[in-house]
Amino acid sequence: MNIPSPAIRLAQQPEADALLSRSPLAALVGMLLDQQVPMEWAFAGPYTIARRLGTDDLDAHTIAAHDPEGFAGLLSAKPAVHRYPGSMAGRIQQLCQYLVDEYDGDAAAVWTGASSGKDLLARLQALPGFGKQKAQIFLALLGKQYGVRPDGWREAAGPYGEAGAHRSAADITGPESLAKVRAYKQEAKRAARTAKSSQAGKAAKDAKGTK
Repeated sequence: MNIPSPAIRLAQQPEADALLSRSPLAALVGMLLDQQVPMEWAFAGPYTIARRLGTDDLDAHTIAAHDPEGFAGLLSAKPAVHRYPGSMAGRIQQLCQYLVDEYDGDAAAVWTGASSGKDLLARLQALPGFGKQKAQIFLALLGKQYGVRPDGWREAAGPYGEAGAHRSAADITGPESLAKVRAYKQEAKRAARTAKSSQAGKAAKDAKGTK
């Protein structure tokens, strides 16, 4: 059982999205890159890497065995694949080495062998570079857009698994939904800043009251 081939629109670039649609490893690498850069930039990364490697897909064995300095240079070449290409190159190689060691390089085996949503979440969290939030977002992406839906997948994905939500990459199907996700993230950041400022003000007031 391989990952289905849906019409992914995460990179907002036809060639990059086509790779994400057919390549399990490209999808994982795109998710890994999705931090501290715009989502489209992150998910276009796998296509850029494949092109610079001279291939039409990504291979975990090839990337894991690649000279680290050379691979970092490949990601750093302009236009850079990420804002921090050197560190992300290392993370991608760590991810690929883990896939080689645990799944014989088959990225899709991470989810095809999962017995439940909870099991799949645990498998994703075990991947280098995947914390709980990133794992839940990718689990939601698999369920919502790739048709990978083990029992309990929505619950395991937490809020990212909710139907009709626009919280993350899992909900992006085109420019309109991308704008909604971006607006949600901006509002969440504003709310977090407000809460932090309120807490700081309360702490200062409490401290003043104890004097």
